[in-house]
Amino acid sequence: MLFSVTHVRRIVPIFLIAALLVLPAGGRGQALAHSTNYDPGWLQQVFASAAREFSVPESILLSVGYNESRWEQHGGAPSTSGGYGIMQLTHVDQVFDAAGKGRLRSARRDPALHTLDRAARLLGLPRERVARNAVDNIRGAAALLAAGARATLGRAPRALGEWYGAVAAYSGLPNRVTATDLADSVFATIRHGEARTTAERQRVTLPAQWVAPDRGTVRRLDLRAGQQSSAECPKAMDCRWVPAAYAVNNPNDPTDYGNYDASKRPANGLAIRYIVIHDTEGAYDAALGEFENPTRYASANYVIRSSDGQVTQMVRNRDIAWHDGNYWFNMHAIGIEHEGVAVQGATWYSEPMYQASARLVRWLTHRYAIPLDRQHIIGHEEVPGPTPKAQASQHWDPGPFWDWGHFMDLLNAPIVDTAFPLDSGIVTIDPAFSFNTPAVSTCDAGDACQDLPAQPSNFVYLHTQPLLSAPLVGDPALHPSGEVGTTRADDWGDKAATGEQYYAVARQGAWVQIDYAGQPVWFRDPASSPTTVSTSGQIVTPRPGRTSIPVFGAAYPEHSAYPHGIQPQIITKLQYTIPAGQWYVLTDTVKADYYYSPTQRRHVIITGKTRYDVISFNHRLALVKASDVIVKSSG
Repeated sequence: MLFSVTHVRRIVPIFLIAALLVLPAGGRGQALAHSTNYDPGWLQQVFASAAREFSVPESILLSVGYNESRWEQHGGAPSTSGGYGIMQLTHVDQVFDAAGKGRLRSARRDPALHTLDRAARLLGLPRERVARNAVDNIRGAAALLAAGARATLGRAPRALGEWYGAVAAYSGLPNRVTATDLADSVFATIRHGEARTTAERQRVTLPAQWVAPDRGTVRRLDLRAGQQSSAECPKAMDCRWVPAAYAVNNPNDPTDYGNYDASKRPANGLAIRYIVIHDTEGAYDAALGEFENPTRYASANYVIRSSDGQVTQMVRNRDIAWHDGNYWFNMHAIGIEHEGVAVQGATWYSEPMYQASARLVRWLTHRYAIPLDRQHIIGHEEVPGPTPKAQASQHWDPGPFWDWGHFMDLLNAPIVDTAFPLDSGIVTIDPAFSFNTPAVSTCDAGDACQDLPAQPSNFVYLHTQPLLSAPLVGDPALHPSGEVGTTRADDWGDKAATGEQYYAVARQGAWVQIDYAGQPVWFRDPASSPTTVSTSGQIVTPRPGRTSIPVFGAAYPEHSAYPHGIQPQIITKLQYTIPAGQWYVLTDTVKADYYYSPTQRRHVIITGKTRYDVISFNHRLALVKASDVIVKSSG
């Protein structure tokens, strides 16, 4: 996930978007369900009306809406790229870097992040209304497209293909490759047509229509040339190179740069240990545009498109992309963004995307000797925060609807039994995805929650007792006052996902007790529909004589390892401890290190003497000092 919006009382985390609109309740159309339950064709009529009003072809307006949001309003809440409504009109005043370095920057002068403001001016309406009201959101997009057509042609388009430049202008992106990506996708969607029923039960149809885009209409946009070759990918893969921005933003401050750190991994000693799977929480082209802007302070090594699995590399693998909010994990990981929205699951997570991602990951793991297992092929949701505050705000993508079992099958590393089943020992979570449909809810900006449609999911719920009526576990990072867990998709603390490994303390009928986040918890594993496989491996527990040990989110060196003049990284304990007698699965033993890169030109690798064990701790990985634990084999 590139970044997430922040709202009062929401658990949803924040890394890039740091200041968005605070929206009051709107009128008709702010949430489609409030006004359209009796007419499933209402949204189609809104598109037709806006197209007539601004003399924009209905097919263009519909296709832009489909490629921006799949025609979803999301209750008026903004996307993680700061886009509002079906047409993803943007308003963002500040951005927060995703490198985990804590920088907060102004984005008030960035026109690409203020298309909502421009649309509101064209309509003569308050921007809050254009953001929240579905009718005016679509009207605002139509007004922008009409203005874009005049800017690219100097006149009204005479043919459907002449709207190509206007759609590229609508993207707001400065690079020719990425700006025309949206236009290409919009025209491709028109050619093959689309129809779907939205979460608000609106049936929208875009009939197939042959059209030849006039690509010459982008000449007036003064777009930068982009590169489409030299990507690090398997041979014959649909893969291209579009570099993320690497520029100083303030000439008076050399530390103010984006969007990654130049390095020479792994030759310089920074081992690449992890592949981190993300989703973009928005459109493919918008993600590319974010990484091309150095004021976003975020990037990923690769971005994969949902519709056809096209791969764009944006950061060389030797360099350190800023993608997972934890700089130590960034140092040792390759990040792959997948076009998608976590709560919409299979709407975005297409088979071409799974196939392309798996092919890329297989190639990367072979090239960098990364173990092909779920302890090294991880989701962003499994990356810990480096501090207690960051642990609470870390992201939860790709979320409950990513099919980890299928993905691991495609990697030729299926999740299977590797040990004889016992009452205790290591278990790997593995529910049957297609038949595992637990209740999951989502909440809008005002905490108005609703159940998501039943759909296949990758997790089991964790309870405080071996009873379905028992409360769900409340992770202290998300529920610091001791509240119980919830069914919310972003409440990751009470969900154990496919491929995650834990030590099973005991079984009681259809229930399994595991050590989890410093406490005993329970989940169902009935013989008739098992949710685990038995696994062999190594486990750790506090050394004898220790009543408990601390847990960490990063393996930074001890302070004495830093050369004079370099400020040591603070080694911060997370909000958990492991009590004596509990066991956790060991996934790695690593040396403490830190890549000091205060400017583009200065890079120092600092290596400490402290060794850390990486463990499967809760829904996330965590680290403990090797000197604090003993290790034994299980299974």
